[in-house]
Amino acid sequence: GFDAAISRYADTGSGALAEEFSRVLQDLQLGLGRRAAFDGLLDRTDVVDLRRFVLALRQADEHGIPLAQVLRAQSGELRDLRRQRAETKAAAIPVKVIFPMVLCILPTLFIVILGPAVFRISDTFGG
Repeated sequence: GFDAAISRYADTGSGALAEEFSRVLQDLQLGLGRRAAFDGLLDRTDVVDLRRFVLALRQADEHGIPLAQVLRAQSGELRDLRRQRAETKAAAIPVKVIFPMVLCILPTLFIVILGPAVFRISDTFGG
């Protein structure tokens, strides 16, 4: 079940999450309960999304809610959260683009557009 999935990820995965899941499995093998193993994970990590996931797993375990239902709900929430973060970043792009545009593109545009006019005016008044 779920422990086998965690074990598989801990064995094949890499990075901090795989190490943390490996530590949870070690805690479970040492005889700590699921709640204590997940509490240890919560104490060791500060990642908000992981904390939210572990808290949902813990509540599902306590209340007997099917794990598939919890995972579906969590995936939906994380998808929505990722979409909101992307929208927030997209909303900040115009502000970040304005400065390069003003400093790089507009002066070049003025030279291309106003350059010939300046030469004509100087020819007209210069003689």
